[in-house]
Amino acid sequence: MQAYSIIQQDIMYNALVKFSNWLSSYTSWFIIAIAIITYFIPSLFTWVHGNTQSCILGFIMLTMGLTLTVQDVRVLASRPWDILIGTGAQFTLMPLIAWTLTVGLSSLGVPIPKPVTVGIILVGCCPGGVSSNIMSYLCRGDVAFSVGMTTASTLLAPVITPLLVLWLAGEQVEVDALGMFQNILIVTLAPVTVGFFSNLFLGDNDTFKRTQAVMPAFSVLGLACIVGGVISTVHDKLLLEGLTFFMIVFAVVLAHNSLGYLTGYTVGSLFHFSKAKKRTISIEVGMQNAGLATVLASTFFVATCPLAVIPCALSCAWHSISGTILATWFRSRDKAALNTPA
Repeated sequence: MQAYSIIQQDIMYNALVKFSNWLSSYTSWFIIAIAIITYFIPSLFTWVHGNTQSCILGFIMLTMGLTLTVQDVRVLASRPWDILIGTGAQFTLMPLIAWTLTVGLSSLGVPIPKPVTVGIILVGCCPGGVSSNIMSYLCRGDVAFSVGMTTASTLLAPVITPLLVLWLAGEQVEVDALGMFQNILIVTLAPVTVGFFSNLFLGDNDTFKRTQAVMPAFSVLGLACIVGGVISTVHDKLLLEGLTFFMIVFAVVLAHNSLGYLTGYTVGSLFHFSKAKKRTISIEVGMQNAGLATVLASTFFVATCPLAVIPCALSCAWHSISGTILATWFRSRDKAALNTPA
């Protein structure tokens, strides 16, 4: 009987691992599906708001911390110049691109709604997204460099993100920089630290390793809950704004993300990075932690600018889609080069 129970547990565990791998491979489509379903049935995720939303993001960041090893920390120490260039590009290019696309265009007479400006600036000021590490792996980039950049930007985010938002969006809405610092510290840095030390002391434990293997599924489910919760919250207001508002938001998100990829790759070229590192810095700069931006918008701008969460939520889905597309394109270029006769 005990042997039968163990076999059942193994079957269930293997099924869960397969499900986790499937969700990791189709993250973008799963998030889009959840977003569409929630749009038509907004009551599904009304429970995801406030502290619940912050706890979910904290869990996602914990799963990132569980993947960090001592070797990843050594990467930060052994390649400080590369990490400095990449992280510096991320915290300068993306905020400035966001500002130019919104505040800059508005000053030229192009009407950009305030919620779009605040939301996209917030996305631009956030650290790199966890899924960028997966995209770097898929396109044969420098994964260690990718993890190093994501880790460095996440560690710096509690200080840099609030200051950048205050500087770039301070005139748009009142920004609680101190509250934002505390929130980022709690929902990003603390969980990542706990995850890292858990991996450090329990990394050789078989049960811990089995748990690590299924964490990607829960991470994706958590991101889906955050996006669903945002759509549930702004559903009625989004309907009132209409299709024109949605198209403006999508156009800005698309331009912001695409220019991030392009300028990131350009920075890699200027510093004579290898092909793998140029791909990595492109993806790292272009893909932001829009889940964090969504939580921050829901927490700090819900009273003064409630629709600012829409660009953040849309970025959650679109960054995963565009990252997958870009990684696939990079891979196709490798295949084309192999098939080209000398």
